[in-house]
Amino acid sequence: MVHTVSDEQASIGRLAGLMKEPPAVGPTGRPLTEFPVPAPLASHGPARVIAMVNQKGGVGKTTSTINLAAALAEYGRKVLLVDFDPQGALSAGFGANPHELDLTVYNVLMDRKVDIREAIQATGIENIDLLPANIDLSAAEVQLVNEVAREQVLDRALRRVSDDYDVILIDCQPSLGLLTVNALTAAHGVIIPLIAEFFALRAVALLVETIEKVQDRINPRLEVDGVLATMYDARTLHSREVLGRLLEAFGDKVFETVIKRTIKFADATVAAEPITTYAATHPGAEAYRNLARELISRGGAP
Repeated sequence: MVHTVSDEQASIGRLAGLMKEPPAVGPTGRPLTEFPVPAPLASHGPARVIAMVNQKGGVGKTTSTINLAAALAEYGRKVLLVDFDPQGALSAGFGANPHELDLTVYNVLMDRKVDIREAIQATGIENIDLLPANIDLSAAEVQLVNEVAREQVLDRALRRVSDDYDVILIDCQPSLGLLTVNALTAAHGVIIPLIAEFFALRAVALLVETIEKVQDRINPRLEVDGVLATMYDARTLHSREVLGRLLEAFGDKVFETVIKRTIKFADATVAAEPITTYAATHPGAEAYRNLARELISRGGAP
């Protein structure tokens, strides 16, 4: 049998195909995806409202809200951040002094004469504005109980500025009380930041139940945009096992982007900056840029 040059080339091609390295795999066990850089927007608004929710504290909610907003802003999206936690961590993350705030989200909720635009502040980061909060907000939980349509107060306020922004991110308090229900009622989507620890997993079932109740009774448009694994440490079996459990429970709802543990996030918080400006080339900054691209690719942001 006579072998031609073309036969030899085909054999070499098949052999090269067999020897190709398999695609890189991320922490979630799925092939790493290069999410495309989003195209600029021709115009802004109406905003898609996303609530960052987890009733457990210390899971990276505020850190993720700040840095996801900063990454979206880098891609030309106009973002409004709503601090919906009486601790005011989101406001402090942009250098606001809670004791010097004349108007906050509390005034917007409780006084119909206060225009939400009067309370919104510029942050110093291009394309990001802030609706701040302080300890006054803790009183709203009690006062709203006697309000008519008490679950929809935040939704009514945000509608007034929806056309000014592309994304509104609500940083919720670690609770499933009336304030969080207000955030879920106002939202189109939910992102659940979840630290890679078993104790954090136990609380998720109750959170999902609350989201489903709000979907069923108040806000049928609400959907879970994704579950975000935070403070992940690939060196520990514990982190890897928790991520595996997350994938079993939520499947494709788990973002491919995983936020790894690093002291740089704490350093950026002390500097009152997003990590995207504090340490622009750090892997943590790149992770949040990738999260922003993934969210846009999924249709979770314009």
